[in-house]
Amino acid sequence: MPLGRRELMASGAAVAAGPTTPAGPATATRTLRGTIPPGAPDWVYVPLDVPPAVRELRVSYTYDKPPVPPGTPGNALDIGLFDQRGTALGGSGFRGWSGGARGGFFVRADAATPGYLPGPTGPGRWFLALGPYTVAPQGLAYEVTATFVYGDPAPAAAPAYPPQRARGRGRAWYRGDCHLHSVHSDGRREPAELAALARAAGLDFINSSDHNTHAAHGVWGPVAAAHPELLVLTGEEVTTRTGHVLAVGTDPGTFVDWRYRARDRRFDRFARRIRGAGGLVVPAHPHANCIGCAWKFGFAEADAVEVWNGPWTPDDEVALASWDAALRGGGERWLPLVAGSDYHRDPDRVGFPQTVVLADELSREAVLAGLRAGRSYGAESSAVSVTFDAVTARGAHAGIGGRLHTPEDTEVLVRLSCTGADGCELRLVTDQGPALTAAADRPLQWRTTAARTSYVRAEVRHPDAAPPLPGQPAALTNPIWLGGP
Repeated sequence: MPLGRRELMASGAAVAAGPTTPAGPATATRTLRGTIPPGAPDWVYVPLDVPPAVRELRVSYTYDKPPVPPGTPGNALDIGLFDQRGTALGGSGFRGWSGGARGGFFVRADAATPGYLPGPTGPGRWFLALGPYTVAPQGLAYEVTATFVYGDPAPAAAPAYPPQRARGRGRAWYRGDCHLHSVHSDGRREPAELAALARAAGLDFINSSDHNTHAAHGVWGPVAAAHPELLVLTGEEVTTRTGHVLAVGTDPGTFVDWRYRARDRRFDRFARRIRGAGGLVVPAHPHANCIGCAWKFGFAEADAVEVWNGPWTPDDEVALASWDAALRGGGERWLPLVAGSDYHRDPDRVGFPQTVVLADELSREAVLAGLRAGRSYGAESSAVSVTFDAVTARGAHAGIGGRLHTPEDTEVLVRLSCTGADGCELRLVTDQGPALTAAADRPLQWRTTAARTSYVRAEVRHPDAAPPLPGQPAALTNPIWLGGP
């Protein structure tokens, strides 16, 4: 629903006709102004009546940025578009979102600004979705200019989705980055550029994860065709005001709404939407300290968690500790860790970090199955490779993410080695805490039993930079579980 009069002070709208042709005006312009007060709702819907015979809709907007005292948030305003199908939660009328990444956009039948969906520009009441990310004490005054370009519609554009399988190596360890942003949200790279950077970084798969839009899905087909050894998964970073979640590997064309907070108790509906579209629900950077970034929805609906997000920072260390504490709770259900670059622009690096997953083939189904099972580890680059397993004298064996079913008193040999991490340390961590540390220049072996250890996981760390904090990781693995039925 549009904001009420008590909540939104709006001025009158001006309509100006453009140059004329024998058939009538070629363009018409409408200007909408208003002020969003502090404490306004997260989403303000400004009605825009689109007349008949519009071939293209163009929108631009500006807003004031008054000075504010130190420590006080200033104005920041996001924007998106819904068509005449409305703004109901679920997104049937969704036509695009650019957040605060650009000052304008267009939509028409055959093309649209990145982040927006090509399609009909039929008459009716459309809505500009304004998202006041932060509002200064003086309020947020905005001006939106809508230009209607008249004429016959162009032929509709058909989306070109990427294939579900790429040229792989059979059952193998595949490297990927599930957290990347293109020009379809606030990234600076075209999808083709991201693909080239991914291959240069030694990656086998990536996940399209632009903020709050699936518009990029329909352009990845030709990119994937140019890189037959790169699997392109389609997804979204669902960016709410109380946390971000990656939809990883959803059916192409799947839109996941973001317009709710944890207190609204609606996240489970959209988690089911992600899984119903074949994807994974992966809370991103759960302890990040940017406004709206920290995860507030809980983990009951998650399939994995992004413990390592971009260059290692203290909030990643907190995420690792929280994830490990959850592992210590035991039980049959546990959340695997994943790592992603959260690439937006240089100096960010695609594939730093990356997730390395054991999959039966390089396909969407196989990669998601490996991630869901935790048969994976995070690595800082394709130069780093980890070998980690647990065996018994009778030949029982379990690898990363697996469970070694063995009697409580049976001795278990844990083996860990790493290449590409010169000068680093190997660390074994169990439900009791750190168990063993050794230089990474040779394999590490350690003996235990299921009675003493319920799980063991591995870390490969660079030397300590700021003791007592440990050094940044070169690799982090999911656990190997010991004992159990």
